[in-house]
Amino acid sequence: MDKITVLIPCYNNQDLIRDCLESVKWADEILICDSFSTDKTLEIAKEYTDRIIQHEYINSAKQKNWAIPQANNEWVLIVDTDERISSELKQEIKAVVQNSQDKTGFKIPRANFSFGKRLYYGGYWPDYQLRLFLKSKAVYQPKEVHSHINLQGECGMLTNPILHYHDRTVSQVIDKYFIRYAKWEAEEKLKRENFNYKKLFTKPIIIFFYRYIILQGFRDGFAGFISANIWGIYSFFSYLYMRELQKVKLLEKQKP
Repeated sequence: MDKITVLIPCYNNQDLIRDCLESVKWADEILICDSFSTDKTLEIAKEYTDRIIQHEYINSAKQKNWAIPQANNEWVLIVDTDERISSELKQEIKAVVQNSQDKTGFKIPRANFSFGKRLYYGGYWPDYQLRLFLKSKAVYQPKEVHSHINLQGECGMLTNPILHYHDRTVSQVIDKYFIRYAKWEAEEKLKRENFNYKKLFTKPIIIFFYRYIILQGFRDGFAGFISANIWGIYSFFSYLYMRELQKVKLLEKQKP
């Protein structure tokens, strides 16, 4: 019978990690990859596993690519601290791992919750994520943010969703999207293009319109309106960071 390692990347997630760990304590191994937490994250984690590794965080892709080969089992399931694995998904994962045939990975739908409400529109469902895979066949793309797995071999699809509680409070949304993710997005964009004012003003509007109207985010009510706005504002801040970072790079080039 094939065994499964659940890999959980974390940093100062004391408010989330216990519920996450409770949902995966059925796993054959729980591997915690911590970015040197300063709160009670590791204290809680030690109640569930003795496999805790620490690594300086550069970006999500590098962190996971460093941690994945350290799993003791060939099958790896990645779960973030704001995600939960239901009993139905647990049973489905166990079943496909034991009878994977020629599949080297599986995409899992993700049910996203924004401020307590599940989102069905605006691009939030089914939101398939490649999270279950053979560790020797998967590697994350070298991107600063929103990296996806490059999988060698055939990918299957599961039906039961990961539960994702991504937008919980206003302060958490600001810190996650407008401060950290937007800056990483800016760094990634600067690898492909230069900053321009036109995109600063037009892209946020386009993104809001696309998610709220084209992808029918309005059907999720107020939560859909907020979520579409978050993505528009996120885009706006990413271009502001681009402008700032580009200026810094130009100044560095001008130094004698």
